[in-house]
Amino acid sequence: MESDLEPSDAVVIEKSRHDPEHFSQIFNRYFSQIHGYVASRLGSANADDIAAEAFLIGFTGRHRYDLSWPSARPWLYGIATNLIRQHRRSEIRRYRALARASPGDDFDEWVEQATERLSAQRMLPSLSAGLAQLSQADRDVLLLVAYEQLSYQEIALALRIPAGTVGSRLNRARRRLRQALQHSEPAKR
Repeated sequence: MESDLEPSDAVVIEKSRHDPEHFSQIFNRYFSQIHGYVASRLGSANADDIAAEAFLIGFTGRHRYDLSWPSARPWLYGIATNLIRQHRRSEIRRYRALARASPGDDFDEWVEQATERLSAQRMLPSLSAGLAQLSQADRDVLLLVAYEQLSYQEIALALRIPAGTVGSRLNRARRRLRQALQHSEPAKR
């Protein structure tokens, strides 16, 4: 994103510490990318809120941003990935609570949302099943590569893990996903 005319993200964030208006440049540079990533992981219904929250967290945490990182992109993807994890944990708790509860007023709305998600998953059931079998850590790395084409170094920064760990998680995720897809293919005659 940086050009000869645009200051680096680190420079912009440093300026925003004294003049918060500068942070809007970071928002303008990366919102559509972060929003797209969240939408690809959680669906468009949740993308607006989660992406906006990622930038709010970034804005409020800009004083802790490591200015040695010239690009805020991996940092923002790390924040978004953590929010996606939190959302999924909340969603699982909500599903478990719904399973214990009797149908109420919100039940029809929940059923409609769940049906929409299931319909989307039916388009690629083998892929969804394979992704579901991956550990959260492996899935995060794989999806940051697949959806956002982040480099190993960017993923390492985003998830705060060594670049070598990114490579091993990605290789493991790809291998397991290939195996899941091969086992789900109908036998050819």
